[in-house]
Amino acid sequence: MNAPLDTLQQQQLERAARQAEVVKALQAVLPTHALLWNSEDTTPYECDGLTAYRQRPLVVALPETYDQVQAVLRTCHALQVPVVARGAGTGLSGGAMPHKLGVTLSLAKFNKILKMDAASRTAVVQGGVRNLAISEAAAPLGLYYAPDPSSQIACTIGGNVAENSGGVHCLKYGLTLHNVLKVRGFTVEGEAVEFGSDALDGAGYDLLSVLIGSEGMLAITTEVTVKLVPKPVLARCIMASFDDLRKAGDAVAAVIAAGIIPAGLEMMDKPMTAAVEDFVHAGYDLNAEAILLCESDGTPEEVEEEIGRMSAVLRSCGATAIAVSQNEAERLRFWSGRKNAFPASGRISPDYMCMDSTIPRKRLADILLAIQQMEIKYGLRCANVFHAGDGNLHPLILFDANDADQLHRCELFGADILETSVAMGGTVTGEHGVGVEKLNSMCVQFSAAENEQMFGVKRAFDPQGLLNPGKVIPTLQRCAEYGKMLVRGGKIAHPDLPRF
Repeated sequence: MNAPLDTLQQQQLERAARQAEVVKALQAVLPTHALLWNSEDTTPYECDGLTAYRQRPLVVALPETYDQVQAVLRTCHALQVPVVARGAGTGLSGGAMPHKLGVTLSLAKFNKILKMDAASRTAVVQGGVRNLAISEAAAPLGLYYAPDPSSQIACTIGGNVAENSGGVHCLKYGLTLHNVLKVRGFTVEGEAVEFGSDALDGAGYDLLSVLIGSEGMLAITTEVTVKLVPKPVLARCIMASFDDLRKAGDAVAAVIAAGIIPAGLEMMDKPMTAAVEDFVHAGYDLNAEAILLCESDGTPEEVEEEIGRMSAVLRSCGATAIAVSQNEAERLRFWSGRKNAFPASGRISPDYMCMDSTIPRKRLADILLAIQQMEIKYGLRCANVFHAGDGNLHPLILFDANDADQLHRCELFGADILETSVAMGGTVTGEHGVGVEKLNSMCVQFSAAENEQMFGVKRAFDPQGLLNPGKVIPTLQRCAEYGKMLVRGGKIAHPDLPRF
């Protein structure tokens, strides 16, 4: 029900007064060009890659120095103003969605690579450096940064730290957590802080692992020391077709069970294959129910041996066709479809919502068959692409955000996928984070006591709850309300979030 007009007017007046107060305070510590507060200037910041939910921030701050970051945080803390950190805005769970009475703190201008050290195989970069830019800078040294999320051309290392991002090669080389040595930044009070060290391990609690994946709720990241790895001498990719989803799912588990850890092991179902083939013409088998991409890298001898072993496993699991890249151009062509899965989906639907759950590898076929039934239940299409090697799903639910009913059904569809994943022994997120998207589903995976323990960590860093509030950890009240809805056989689909 809409609030009475006088109440809305009162809220608008209060917001305007608060905005004027915050702008005046920040003008004392930032140059004029580094502050945005008019609606036409702040609208581009109203959402991240999850466009279904939007909220204009009170103010956007674009500091250019560490001292300015510190000053912004101290000012906001003194005024008790919420702060939401933002990198490139490519996140897919609403983690960077602004607070309506808060400051969005953009780290976009911190885009310098500060140091490349070939001897220690490390790089020190600012938080706003693009993921791919690190590998481009390290290439002359014969090195690269291994985590490669599909958005690596645009996403920033600070955002990768916030979400613990992975990519198609995370099975062998690990997530952000496994490739970062040290993070520097500031607490909510503006105190300089450092997590981790230049050594492989450090004394005391492992707070670096607490920070990575904390989605901007504990500290603001300004500098990151990442590990670099040598570029493989050779990489080759197998493209295997299957006429049955269960055979493809079983093949994934069989490859790992054979003691093989591919550099990448990805899976696409038939709808996704059709979408990407029409977009990039990668040469995919359009008759296959599922396609697996299995990559091997290393020395030529290692690659030859591993490709042979993987091919044998895939054939024994019922692969109907197997193609092996014969050169680098062909390998990149095989991967081009997988890397362009999201934009390809954007060509066939006005909007899509990308989910991000993780399940045991042996349940891959089960979840895909369950999603097919959900398509019928919710009356929406879903194309699937995911990091099959570690069971990280990326179902893309296709819908039209301009249709309120479709958006609602999409939310329910997504929640069903997440909660079915938990029921199969998995988790509600693998690398995209919880943000605002998965708050309800967190109530299903974790008990009230477990959520309270997470709030305890949050309070240790941010007692007033000013950093990225209302994200990641559901409140006891929210979980209680969601539980009542589940008991009654219904679901709530984020009624409290500002819609598109």
